[in-house]
Amino acid sequence: MKPDFAGPVNIGSDEMLSINQLAAMIMDIEGKKLVIRHISGPLGVRGRNSDNRVISAKLGWAPSAALRTGLEVTYEWISQQVKQSQESTLSAEAMV
Repeated sequence: MKPDFAGPVNIGSDEMLSINQLAAMIMDIEGKKLVIRHISGPLGVRGRNSDNRVISAKLGWAPSAALRTGLEVTYEWISQQVKQSQESTLSAEAMV
């Protein structure tokens, strides 16, 4: 890494996908089947991905995990945080 670089960089997946594809991926990770409803309004861009060229050139690093892998790890971490919070709330209520 080159620590003398102080600019903003994109860090993310270079996999191009639509919001519908992202939602479907997250539902699959959780094992849920939900209906995606589209509402009227501006459409915006059709997909998103990260251009990681600057981080690679300036810092000599690039993300190596696939988007789905990162989402699976993140989803599990969030699930654990929610579970711990619920357990703490139940414990606190039981003491009252």
